[in-house]
Amino acid sequence: MAIQGVSGNSAQAVVYGSSTSVVQAARREKGSARAEKEESARSQSRQLSAEEQRQVRDLQATDSRVRAHEQAHIAAGGGLVEGGATFTYATGPDDKRYAVAGEVSIDTSPGRTPEETIPKAQRIRDAALAPADPSPQDRSVAAAATQMEGNARAELSAQRRSEAQGKDEREGAGLYLGVEKNGRPSLGRSLNVFA
Repeated sequence: MAIQGVSGNSAQAVVYGSSTSVVQAARREKGSARAEKEESARSQSRQLSAEEQRQVRDLQATDSRVRAHEQAHIAAGGGLVEGGATFTYATGPDDKRYAVAGEVSIDTSPGRTPEETIPKAQRIRDAALAPADPSPQDRSVAAAATQMEGNARAELSAQRRSEAQGKDEREGAGLYLGVEKNGRPSLGRSLNVFA
């Protein structure tokens, strides 16, 4: 039986024999291609100058920091995170890509009510400041979240004052009319003013 195939080097090879020998030949070819790739990577790393090797180490350290930074946002953001992290890459002298910047999108919209907005703003601030080294953008998001929380607290306080004032006015009107809460006249509690 003859089978024609294309090897990893785009050269045609003809293999004769049983299907078992075809599989074995493919495994040998795959294994040798893998070994060649590994050897090429080793020899390429040996060909890097001392300066290039330093650049690679710096890029590897930056990549680790950037990924840890964005992962901290994701872990603290929980349900506020919209999708995963996105990264900006740089290619090193070893032709590998390294993350040099990243971002995580977080829902920073206020809640429907002040009661919903306050804890949401706190979670936004916590997510923004979660990394050990928050960026200026992270600090800006945290400041905006703090402002949002303050506005929600002020709105909630105004609502409560308004509700309390409305209650006082309703009770005051009942006393002015000389009527208790149960609707019966109140003796001796009314005030007559004559001008």
